[in-house]
Amino acid sequence: MTTTTTTEEHDERETHVTGATVWLTGLPSAGKTTIANELAGRLRDGGRRAEVLDGDEIREFLSAGLGFSREDRHVNVQRIGFVAELLASNGVTVLVPVIAPYADSREAVRKRHQTEGTPYLEVHVATPVEVCSERDVKGLYAKQAAGEISGLTGVDDPYEAPESPDLRIESHTQTVQESAEALYALLTERGLA
Repeated sequence: MTTTTTTEEHDERETHVTGATVWLTGLPSAGKTTIANELAGRLRDGGRRAEVLDGDEIREFLSAGLGFSREDRHVNVQRIGFVAELLASNGVTVLVPVIAPYADSREAVRKRHQTEGTPYLEVHVATPVEVCSERDVKGLYAKQAAGEISGLTGVDDPYEAPESPDLRIESHTQTVQESAEALYALLTERGLA
C-alpha cells in the first residue's frame, strides 16, 4: 500500500522544525566565523537547515554605508538580529558570528527573539586580545598599531563581554572542532540540534 502525504500534513511537519539564533560574540580574530562555519557544516550533514550570517558580508550587502560609531554599530546589530529571527522563526538554525560589542544591542536582539518566541543563544568566544592580535586574520591589529585605523574593538574601542552567556568558548585552548562540538552539545541539550 502506498502512503501519500498531503500538503497540509507536510506543512504541519515543517512547522515543528525548531530554528534558533546562535549569536557568537567576541573580539576580531577570536574565531567566531571559523567555529560558526564548522558547526554549520555539521548541522547540515545531520539534515538541519543552517545559515551563517557573517558580519563582513552583512556590512557589504545589508548595512553598506554604516560606519563604526556606537549608533551605527547598534543599527547594524539590530538589522542582523531582525534577519536572524526571521530565518530562525522559519526553522533555520542561524549562526551569527558578529562582534556586537555593546551589551544593550545584544540584549535588544535577545528581547526581539523572546517577543517572537524564537530560541536565542548567546555564545562568547572569549579569546584574549593578545591571541587575537597574533592571529590578526584581517590585519586589523597591525593597522591599528601602525596608526592606520582607530576604533578597533577591544583595543581603542570598547567591547562589553557578556556577563552570563549561554556558553563561553575559549577557542585558544581547544581546536575548532572541539569548540563546535561544545556548541553542538548545547544545541542538543536545548533540543535545538
